[in-house]
Amino acid sequence: MEVKYDKIGTDYNLTRKADKYLTEQLLHHLKPTINGKYLDIGCGTGNYTNELQKKGFQFIGIDPSKQMLEKAKLKNNEIDWKIGSAENIGLPKKFVNGIIGSLTIHHWIDLKIGFLELNKVLKPNGRIVIFTSTPKQMKGYWLNHYFPKMLSNSTIQMPTLEKIKTAMKNSGIEFLETDKYFIKSDLQDQFLYCGKQNPEFYFDDQIRHGISSFSSLSNRKEVEKGLSDLRKDIDSGKINEIIKSYENDFGDYLYIIGKKPAGNKEL
Repeated sequence: MEVKYDKIGTDYNLTRKADKYLTEQLLHHLKPTINGKYLDIGCGTGNYTNELQKKGFQFIGIDPSKQMLEKAKLKNNEIDWKIGSAENIGLPKKFVNGIIGSLTIHHWIDLKIGFLELNKVLKPNGRIVIFTSTPKQMKGYWLNHYFPKMLSNSTIQMPTLEKIKTAMKNSGIEFLETDKYFIKSDLQDQFLYCGKQNPEFYFDDQIRHGISSFSSLSNRKEVEKGLSDLRKDIDSGKINEIIKSYENDFGDYLYIIGKKPAGNKEL
């Protein structure tokens, strides 16, 4: 994963920016306090870490990619940026008041070990907010019509909601709730389904380069054919029919919120 994101990290910030609405939702679910200390696990180039820090909250950013963290340091050298992973955080016990993880959980090597580590560094009553997409949600993306193999490879790596809930429970983290997110037309963070309502996005080389599914999990021939078919369908208007056939109420992405109960002991 480090190598993958070292490669993607070269131009990552050109298309991957902190979205205002998603930042507000992270704050809403995390419920941070000015005096607290918070962790962004799998922070990447620190877009959300930096936005949350600018709002007056103290954050630590941890990521396995040196390339990503070098970009993050250029944004804000007052944030404590550290090499690490969910399974090997490297912080003291009961060190942070809350944790966020945005589009990162599918890169964890072991969900249970990851949540055990989060539990260990989290103070009692601290909240965990995971932003991700589930296999069920991803099967509802119209991208499946044009890039079936790429979407299959991307979907396979995503843990199901049940697996995440089980890993949380087994690590001593209480599952609280989920909150669906549906792609908005003004989305500023151009991740995989950013073009749900704007198919033209996928013809932008920089946008595709900043999406790991396109840059690491696809083959060139399928992408070329998919883009060719997509162009034809946009020009003919057939794209509207395709998009409509994939409409669903699953949500495109999901906030998963958990909490370390008072008196919780590290397993």
